[in-house]
Amino acid sequence: MHQNPPDLRPDLARARVPETRREGQPTIGMVSLGCPKALVDSERILTRLRAEGYAISADYQGADAVIVNTCGFLDSAKAESLDAIGEALRENGRVIVTGCLGAEPDYITGAHPKVLAVTGPHQYEQVLDAVHGAVPPRPDPFIDLLPASGVSLTPRHYSYLKISEGCNHKCKFCIIPDMRGRLVSRPAHAVVREAEKLVAAGVKELLVISQDTSAYGLDLRHAEERGHRAHITDLARDLGSLGAWVRLHYVYPYPHVRDLIPLMADGLVLPYLDIPFQHAHPEVLRRMARPAAAAKTLDEIAAWRAICPEITLRSTFIVGYPGETEAEFQTLLDWLDEAQLDRVGAFQYENVKGARANLLPDHVPDEVKQDRFERFMQKAQAISEAKLAAKVGTRLEVIVDEVDESGATCRTKADAPEIDGNLFIDQGFDGLKPGDIVTVKVDEAGEYDLWGRTD
Repeated sequence: MHQNPPDLRPDLARARVPETRREGQPTIGMVSLGCPKALVDSERILTRLRAEGYAISADYQGADAVIVNTCGFLDSAKAESLDAIGEALRENGRVIVTGCLGAEPDYITGAHPKVLAVTGPHQYEQVLDAVHGAVPPRPDPFIDLLPASGVSLTPRHYSYLKISEGCNHKCKFCIIPDMRGRLVSRPAHAVVREAEKLVAAGVKELLVISQDTSAYGLDLRHAEERGHRAHITDLARDLGSLGAWVRLHYVYPYPHVRDLIPLMADGLVLPYLDIPFQHAHPEVLRRMARPAAAAKTLDEIAAWRAICPEITLRSTFIVGYPGETEAEFQTLLDWLDEAQLDRVGAFQYENVKGARANLLPDHVPDEVKQDRFERFMQKAQAISEAKLAAKVGTRLEVIVDEVDESGATCRTKADAPEIDGNLFIDQGFDGLKPGDIVTVKVDEAGEYDLWGRTD
């Protein structure tokens, strides 16, 4: 059962590709750390390697070399990335490093001088060059063909769909723009074409991701090409026409976000918004250099719920930001009481090398950060428990993620994979399989999860 806040990263993901390989075929392993955006990068790298004749190994021992796609957002994530690199070196010995932490090659080689190569985030060509140097390709043109749907690191019935890279914001606690650059949006027709291929291959849920989904297409001046306009509202409408669940992540609460809500009310996209509010006190937001003010967010939330009452709102917050006073933290708790968000996670502030927040005065002691984190999550848990209790006796549409001898693990439209709760079916699950979408009557509720049975 998931707990909140659960681990937000799909660590140690393994490719779902056929295990058989021809004699002498070069083989690569992959360890993917970090956020779903990094997972998409891993999938693209593996798809390119498969097209060049490489086999993909599900373990260290079966690989001629291992790629470790790292995370470098927080110091704790950097430490975890170094640990993963060390494990790959011990288990395999031939390791290529890429991803966000790759933007600091000296940091990596200082800890692990035996890595074969280090490349930065979304540097696909450099990763391929490093693989070619370590394990030369030996393609068989009669056997090695590009898989129609590419290599997936997620279950077959859902897939992440990255619509842009980079970010134009300058939040003081974040170094993502330094690592991944400014906003670069994909053309809308290319996004829609990829989504069409995924749905044709059996994907039932598309999880739209970027660093700032609301800003999609801004760098393209919202240009229209091949019948598709590069604007998040138009893109959401186009994706919603494909027949799959469409879930929007990392949506900043800009005014034009309200144009998405009618699409949710009409059933074109899921009534779910993942919005990184981060805090509620205006002075804390100012010190963070956040692009949206909290003063109007409660009004916006009320307007969204008026249009689409079933909307689920998920967000993350930072507690213990430099200079945060007890009064400012209390404002956050009061705001959460009023906002009644459905899915909430929190992080204790950490210094990150290169972030401007490191230089702010009045850093909060660790014991105070821990206390505020516990108080915040206690309130969030109580809100979640009450909201889920209200669903007992209702009928909900769910998507099946896993089925084993003890039951089926599913998600409602209010639950994103890996980060939200689950609905468990422990009776009458015979015949269910991953990817099925069924209607369930809710019998029981917990703090973050539901239990139910099929009609």
